[in-house]
Amino acid sequence: MRHLFRKALFAVALLAAALPAFAAQTAPEFAGIAAWQNSKPLTMKSLRGKVVLIDFWTYSCINCLRTLPHVTRWYDQYKDKGLVVVGVHSPEFPFEKQEANVRDAIKQFGIHYPVAQDNDLETWDAWDNKYWPAEYLVDQRGNVIAHHYGEGNYMEMENAIRTLLGLPRLEDKGGTDKDAPDFSQLGSPEMYFGSDRSQNNASPEGDRTGTRDFTAPSRLDLNRFALVGRWEIGRENASLIGPSGEIRLHFKAKKVHMVASANDPITIEVAVDGKPQAPVTVQRSMLYTLFDGDGYKDHVLTIKVPKANFHAFTFTFG
Repeated sequence: MRHLFRKALFAVALLAAALPAFAAQTAPEFAGIAAWQNSKPLTMKSLRGKVVLIDFWTYSCINCLRTLPHVTRWYDQYKDKGLVVVGVHSPEFPFEKQEANVRDAIKQFGIHYPVAQDNDLETWDAWDNKYWPAEYLVDQRGNVIAHHYGEGNYMEMENAIRTLLGLPRLEDKGGTDKDAPDFSQLGSPEMYFGSDRSQNNASPEGDRTGTRDFTAPSRLDLNRFALVGRWEIGRENASLIGPSGEIRLHFKAKKVHMVASANDPITIEVAVDGKPQAPVTVQRSMLYTLFDGDGYKDHVLTIKVPKANFHAFTFTFG
């Protein structure tokens, strides 16, 4: 089993001298691509003479989605100056392998550069990648000279791109990314519902694979969630089997997102600390925002699901 990770923020390395592991290393080729979107099939060899930014992403990853506006802006700004961006869509969940879902995401997020569907993670493995998102910068000779894992450090990457294109560096005026969370205050990690990576399920019935009736403890500790009702725990998600159910979550964050789907449209009721929030209608397999608050505080969120065939994959936070 591959060890796949979603990480919010990593140190950046943006100069060849700072990257001995990548120095003079030829960029690996694309491998095992199931489909190309926005482009005919490409090869790294055919892109020699161009500056190439490889962006590993997947459409349900909140960290990737917060990075996308920067990647799409770089493409729009520098595509006529010699930059090629290739988004390598490497899925975490089976629904992210479906071509129609990827096409919908490309349209939703305004992506106009080529996207390679790396459904079996063969390109991911060829690049020895381990993170969503991850950017690799390739020079005109086809050598990987810079990389960045996670969110942030956008000015450094843009200046690395500009340097390869022969453009002057931009001055860092200390601006902030309004959509980026304050990681020093964010107090909740990503939480998985499936048995393969379940660490946060506080229901006393446990998190092993199978169908059973779940209950919630009287007190829910921080960074724990509980299921209520009859649920089936699969390897990657939890599916409501009973006629109705609940999910309760104790978190510390400004925003709460959930990757979820439903066989038919299901409108869920959301309350935070007992206060009703806007209802959310779930059907497509994607990321939904459940709560958008005004500070990084402890809260208890309750989701009421009114009918069966609701599928929960992860909670993520901002």
